[in-house]
Amino acid sequence: MLTQSTKCFNLIIKSLLVVGIMFISGICAFAAGGVELYTPYTKISVPPGESIDYNIDVINNSSGIKNVGISIVGLPEDWNRNIKSGGWNIEQVSVLPGEKKALKFHVDVPLKIDKGSYRFNVVAKGYYSLPLTVNVSKQGTFKTEFTTKQPNMEGDSKSTFTFKADLKNSTGDKQLYALTSTAPRGWNVSFKVNNKKVTSVDVAPNSTESTTIEIHAPAIISAGKYDIPIRARTSSTSAELNLEVVITGTYEMTLTTPTGLLSTDITAGGSRQVELEVRNTGSSGLTDIKLSFKAPAKWEVTFDPKSVDALAPGKSTQVFANIKADKNAIAGDYVANLEAKTPEVTSKAAFRVSVKTSLMWGWAGILIILVALGSVYNLFRKYGRR
Repeated sequence: MLTQSTKCFNLIIKSLLVVGIMFISGICAFAAGGVELYTPYTKISVPPGESIDYNIDVINNSSGIKNVGISIVGLPEDWNRNIKSGGWNIEQVSVLPGEKKALKFHVDVPLKIDKGSYRFNVVAKGYYSLPLTVNVSKQGTFKTEFTTKQPNMEGDSKSTFTFKADLKNSTGDKQLYALTSTAPRGWNVSFKVNNKKVTSVDVAPNSTESTTIEIHAPAIISAGKYDIPIRARTSSTSAELNLEVVITGTYEMTLTTPTGLLSTDITAGGSRQVELEVRNTGSSGLTDIKLSFKAPAKWEVTFDPKSVDALAPGKSTQVFANIKADKNAIAGDYVANLEAKTPEVTSKAAFRVSVKTSLMWGWAGILIILVALGSVYNLFRKYGRR
């Protein structure tokens, strides 16, 4: 049977054990809870290629200064990341008692990534682990896109076909794209970026560059549809854009004479009717052919008819030009430029016109000479014998 003194001793020992356990537990709890990490957004949903910026507070709940190492655990290696404070990339921060230090945690979600949830932790080494989750909302890609809103154009063989296209770099790196075309022989394809002709273009990661594509058809080409493949290529990625050009035909016309002779003669103040021939030498019909001229001052040129309403491919029509010279024109060669014009094509004919002096002036000159000779003869007869 225990004595009273033994009971007192056991009670003291038990009390000391309880106090000791509580003290040790308090110390452990105090050490574990001395530093915490906090951010308001711990679960974020973003598409591939997006960047995320977290604001993280390192909170020191203890009564002493804490030097806290910061690291990222569980984040995939191909996710670019950095932690900054005060503009510096940091791996450790020192926090005063009862205060907090603000960190900027930046992370780039790759473009080439599977849809799903990605979990990782921001760790205050030896103190706290902050779990974060990023939900990637759709399947990622690693490719190039070459697109246009208007892939088809129509016009004649002399038209300039101008396409607007967007080149999108859906990769995580800057890409230098070579721009090429495998158009049929005779076609001319050129590229412009910012109104300057180029053969290649730099596109930043996950960015789009606007490109202008200008296409010229060969001089001689049949009406029809033509495919113009365009390609943007780097060593790691490429994209193709298929354009279509519809040629309605060629517009060609000649203004000449039935014999091909482009010269005539005329007397000063006189007129000469010249027979012309307008020929449609293209593969498309011509309409509203206007006739005009450029001649020396005070000359007149009139056409009959004044215009041609329509002319089918391979056909010709007869037109008369009445050329009237200035009455004071001196003898010599002159040029009258005759023109047949439509909105699509123009043809010119340069007529050489030789001007001769009027016969009336010739006879008048002879008459003056005869009168002068007669006067001399009469004077000689009258005064010659004295």
